[in-house]
Amino acid sequence: MKLATSLISRRDGVLLAIIAVVAIAVGLRAPVFLTLRNALDIANDSAILAILVMGQMLVLLTRGVDLSAASNLALTGMLCALAARAWPGMPLPMLLLLAAVIGALLGAVNGVLITAFSLPPIVVTLGTLSAYRGAIFLASGGAWISDHQIHPLIKGLPRETWLGLPALLWLALLAVAATAWLLRWRREGRELYALGGNPSAATYAGIPVNRRVMMAYTLSGLFAGISGLLWVGRYSIAFTELAAGYELTVIAACVIGGVSIAGGIGSVTGAVLGVLFIGVVNGALPVIQVSPFWQQAIAGAVILFSVALNARSQAKGGRQILETKHTAVTAGVAA
Repeated sequence: MKLATSLISRRDGVLLAIIAVVAIAVGLRAPVFLTLRNALDIANDSAILAILVMGQMLVLLTRGVDLSAASNLALTGMLCALAARAWPGMPLPMLLLLAAVIGALLGAVNGVLITAFSLPPIVVTLGTLSAYRGAIFLASGGAWISDHQIHPLIKGLPRETWLGLPALLWLALLAVAATAWLLRWRREGRELYALGGNPSAATYAGIPVNRRVMMAYTLSGLFAGISGLLWVGRYSIAFTELAAGYELTVIAACVIGGVSIAGGIGSVTGAVLGVLFIGVVNGALPVIQVSPFWQQAIAGAVILFSVALNARSQAKGGRQILETKHTAVTAGVAA
């Protein structure tokens, strides 16, 4: 445990240093990049990603993966936009609650399929990724909901400022604080680490494995649902392909931040730094006039490097997310 903690702390320090070097290097070429205004812009642009990463991290800790997070975001955002259009008198707290409930239910579907039928997480969430996209088409009839059709409350929330900081940043900080509290101070959170470290040992230790897996996927869905409402409000649009492929960016932020895809290793601090790294790189490349095509190539190279670094530095056994041992775990519980 001390070795894992030391590894995480060392990685966080190195990642923070890399972020600082990148920011300073870009700032020397374009001083505007190091201004407070630009820093707030990067933080605001990264806020929704941070919320999604908190949910994805919980799933990765259990040796799972949630490929349906972006589809959950899109479906929840569409349903909330449709509900607000149908009932324009709906208050903002009700819209936030609706987004959280829909997202959590969609996340719980993943958890049920994985735990009840002992299916591999990557297969289940790949299936729900497509199913949720299809549900968006059915709910909207294939139509887009444009800026003038979206409720003013939905559009207004991401643009508000509270105590001098963007509302999106406050909401991201709330998600980060809640996740940190769960993992640090709650038994359920600590059991996620134990489950990801060794599912069989966790079963023999009396940890309710299936309940913890359900919790992780439900919370991932809840964060995705709230992100859906915020995304639709921020960009003033809802359609079938909203945030398509964004789940890869979410997983990349986790991996860059040192969250192991083999489960059991990761910290909230590291995940936040992973989000910050992606935010800084995304903000820096246009400033130094890098072609959009090269931007994607560079981002892909960074992800591959981070995965290789994780595999080398952790030097620990563990299955990949393509495998599943839920059958063995369930059998152990039954025994």
